[in-house]
Amino acid sequence: MDSSHKHHTLSAAGVLVSLGIIYGDIGTSPIYTFRFIVGSHIITEDLILGGLSCVFWTLTLITSIKYVYLALNADNKGEGGIFALYALVRRYKAGWVIYPAIIGCCTLISDGFITPAISVTSAIEGLRMLDPTITNQTIITIVIVILVGLFLFQQFGTGVVGKTFGPVMSLWFLMIGLIGAYHLSDNFGILKAVNPVYAINLLTKYPGGFWILGAVFLCTTGAEAMYSDLGHCGKSNIRVGWGFVKVSLLLSYFGQGAWLLEHQGTTLGETIPFFAIMPEWFLIFGIIIATMATIIASQALISGTFTLVNEAMKLKLWPATRVQYPSQIKGQIYIPAINWILMLGCIGVVLKFQESTAMEGAYGLAITFDMLMTTSLLVFYFSTSKKSTIRSAGLALLFFTIEGAFLVSNLSKFSHGGWFSFTIAGTFFLMMYVLLRARKLRDRHTEFVDLKHYVGMIQDLQADTAVTKEATNLVYLAVADSKRYIDSNIIYSIFKKRPKRADVYWFVHVDTVDSPFTSKYSVDTIIPKKCFFIRIKLGFKSDHRINLLFTKIIHEMADSGEIDVISPYPSLHKYSMSADFKFVILHSWASADSEISSFDRLIIQGYRGIKSISLDTEEMYGLEAANLEIEKVPIQVGPMAKVKIKREREDVEREKEARYHN
Repeated sequence: MDSSHKHHTLSAAGVLVSLGIIYGDIGTSPIYTFRFIVGSHIITEDLILGGLSCVFWTLTLITSIKYVYLALNADNKGEGGIFALYALVRRYKAGWVIYPAIIGCCTLISDGFITPAISVTSAIEGLRMLDPTITNQTIITIVIVILVGLFLFQQFGTGVVGKTFGPVMSLWFLMIGLIGAYHLSDNFGILKAVNPVYAINLLTKYPGGFWILGAVFLCTTGAEAMYSDLGHCGKSNIRVGWGFVKVSLLLSYFGQGAWLLEHQGTTLGETIPFFAIMPEWFLIFGIIIATMATIIASQALISGTFTLVNEAMKLKLWPATRVQYPSQIKGQIYIPAINWILMLGCIGVVLKFQESTAMEGAYGLAITFDMLMTTSLLVFYFSTSKKSTIRSAGLALLFFTIEGAFLVSNLSKFSHGGWFSFTIAGTFFLMMYVLLRARKLRDRHTEFVDLKHYVGMIQDLQADTAVTKEATNLVYLAVADSKRYIDSNIIYSIFKKRPKRADVYWFVHVDTVDSPFTSKYSVDTIIPKKCFFIRIKLGFKSDHRINLLFTKIIHEMADSGEIDVISPYPSLHKYSMSADFKFVILHSWASADSEISSFDRLIIQGYRGIKSISLDTEEMYGLEAANLEIEKVPIQVGPMAKVKIKREREDVEREKEARYHN
């Protein structure tokens, strides 16, 4: 069994792993959710029961039904998340499905700038319950030190520490559940909040109650992680784990509600209900465990962001960025550029907003868009793949209504900090849109020619010793995905630019397929032992180091007798030295002779700007150590510019002039 799926069958170990890497974000939300629901309002029974009812039904409808039941059934070979769902539905040739995937990706990443900051800050602010005189500057300093340590640690991998995540989060959920149950026992009447009437009354009758939904939404912000991390744990373990987690969360929320009802007529001020319900002697331990839980939640979110960006890169929706593999754990990656951008962003959030109450304004708006995008793709998936019109209609009506209400209420946060996450998400969306549009422009204007028309020319060139040999093996990365047609750019490079003679020609096409961990290849022989077309199929989660994969393919072909990998040069052949290989990468460049619209010209300029800061193609494919040549090839991305010029024939003019004078 694949190491990435060893925890997929239901087991105690699988559930423990799911507790450690999936429920951190949603599991730490009780620290701040009720604090933000109450805010500066005077504590009343209507507010507390209505807020509790909203939390209960949000966790039931959004988290339990939409994500734990429906979304986990929309898996792509055991993998989940917005791109796995996109890969499932794009086969139906609906061009619009790429946009929900891009928006979901951007909003999830922007969430990564705020979640670690608000989670860790909320936990450290518990120190005020111990010492009210502690300054805001001290709390900010502690939070920044923790965040810097967290991001510095990423480059070493989480293999060893990761084993402690499950037990620590298990302790966390037991702690919040038991403390919540203790206070719930003081007032079992609080359980009547499960009646949805209290939620409806809060939204319709309580002054400004509808806008409280923006704070209620924070109780489910980590729900997307259950779907995104499906491949790590499997749906059975996630569902069983959620049963335990949901009970613990509800006990904590209802316990806080019971405590708040004892303080009707007052305001919270600096009091944090989550810490206030802890026995005084236990408070320091509660703060330490809460801090550990928020660090684990942040760690899971950072790792999830790395995975998301890596998948976007494989789908050509993100600029090529260096990816490292810090441990032997399958699927664990580290992207330095993203790590440092996230670190600076998180520190910026802490310095800008200072307190978790201020960060709440920036939190939730972006993730609401992500949930709506997931809903739109789920509805499309169930209506096409499952052909379930009734279920799809019900799904759309229920979740677009609920999440639409959350979106409207969260829009009130825009001026209070929501602009921050919106700006980040918008910036990333613009970048991804430029890449998508530029790729469509290139694909539309990339020309292909029938390869069989050039077989004779290839053979003649191979036999023409008057042309200096370029390499024994010449390898081209091709856009064409079959042996029949090949990029006209490659033919141009071999024959027209400067003839390139080689003993063997290789045309290699890399295809990113919908199945997540696919790693296959096929070989088409164009000329036996002289020319081959290789098609490599890789999943959007598999390793794309082409140099290593191509080397493996070559050795397998040599073992089967299809090619000879020994150098043809006599001085090297007698020592059985390996033959030389040269890779040629062709970079398409929009021709200056093209007449294109101002918008397309802007896209091309934006694309060039993005490419200038991106990882080179050779580094992305692991070819930087190979014998390599980069060629720029102009392509027409529009009609050829029309120019006028008239030949001036001097001899004719002189003859006319002579006749005139005579």
